[in-house]
Amino acid sequence: MALLEARRTFFFLPPLLGTLACLLVAGAGLAGELTVQPGESIAAAIARAAPGDVVRVEKGYYRERLLIDKPITLKGIDRPTISGGLKGDTIRITAEDVIIEGLIVRDSGDELIDKNAGIFIKPGAHRAAVRNCDLTYNLFGIYIETVKKVEIRNNVITGKRDYKSPRRGNGIQLYNSEEAQIIGNNISFVRDGIYVDVSHHAVFRNNRIHNVRYGTHYMNSHYNVWEGNDSYHNRGGLALMMTRHQVVRNNRAWGNSDHGIMLRTIQDSVIEGNIVAGNARGFFIYDAEYNILRNNLVMDNSVGVHLWAGSYRNKAEGNDFISNRTQIKYVASRDEIWPGNYWSNYVGWDRNGDGVGDVQYEANDMVDRLSWRHPMMKLLLASPAVQTLRLVSQQFPLLRAPSIVDPTPRMKPHHTDWSQWSGRYFHHAN
Repeated sequence: MALLEARRTFFFLPPLLGTLACLLVAGAGLAGELTVQPGESIAAAIARAAPGDVVRVEKGYYRERLLIDKPITLKGIDRPTISGGLKGDTIRITAEDVIIEGLIVRDSGDELIDKNAGIFIKPGAHRAAVRNCDLTYNLFGIYIETVKKVEIRNNVITGKRDYKSPRRGNGIQLYNSEEAQIIGNNISFVRDGIYVDVSHHAVFRNNRIHNVRYGTHYMNSHYNVWEGNDSYHNRGGLALMMTRHQVVRNNRAWGNSDHGIMLRTIQDSVIEGNIVAGNARGFFIYDAEYNILRNNLVMDNSVGVHLWAGSYRNKAEGNDFISNRTQIKYVASRDEIWPGNYWSNYVGWDRNGDGVGDVQYEANDMVDRLSWRHPMMKLLLASPAVQTLRLVSQQFPLLRAPSIVDPTPRMKPHHTDWSQWSGRYFHHAN
């Protein structure tokens, strides 16, 4: 029996070795390299390349508009520049599994209707990757449409800085796409830093976005993660609208001329561990329900949280509200209970030393509501008459205004490093 098994192994071994040899030869053919030097054509090298090849582009200036219609890697050596000559898209990708890395890509056209971009990833170009590139003076930095599993990582993206904001495109535009990875990019001087529409199951992590209109403009997109991003010196930091099932975690939105984080028509999401400081409005929450807001630092904003338009049934706990000129601007017809937060203007006491105030905190009263409706009244806030009105409204429930109520206010902030976020005031965005 052993002899029979040995004979079977002997007879099958040569065909197996031959098959392995053919596979190795085929694999070697997929890994070819072509090198382009200054004065040569990148487009010609792409035309000659076989699927799986690497086209290496030596340092230099290449004025070309490229179409990548096969799965190859386009790799810059010492950061060569590819200029689109201010027409159309500088690089257009139509094939799956294309990788672009180490290039300076610039000078797209400026037709908004045609979505001219430094790199346009066209429908069906799944698993495209753009890494470690500089994209500058393009209308849209990277435009991504109807693809799966795209990766945009560690790029620097700047727009047409001499154009007024409405004439610029967005830094990264993601439309009708799934499972994108947008990680470690630095984006500035575009219209919106990252524009996301009808795109799901994506991760946006460790990006820096500044000097734009909205750091992110985010609509009709679900099951996404926005984590560890910095958004500053914009008109708005994060604008999350018409969305659900988001995780918005450990971001820093500061020095924005309007809001730090906008939550508009959003449900079933977790907003936690964010720092929102030095904005006109820290959080702007509109038509938001069934969300969790926890462990956020809301500090030194003109208004800490502007909450209205039926934003009920949200759970807010463990947040620190420190030195906002108005902690909460709440416009509604009933109280909303937010337990276990820290309020720097809380004037209650803690007789048993358990770290929880003995008197509940109420964010707004009738005087606040009147001053919002009649702004000139703010000139009289320190007068004895207004102070008396405030005291009377506290004593007579019929005069009481609906408010955010914290029945268990914390006596100390959860964030021990809060002071470093003082004074990060907004500047007007470009």
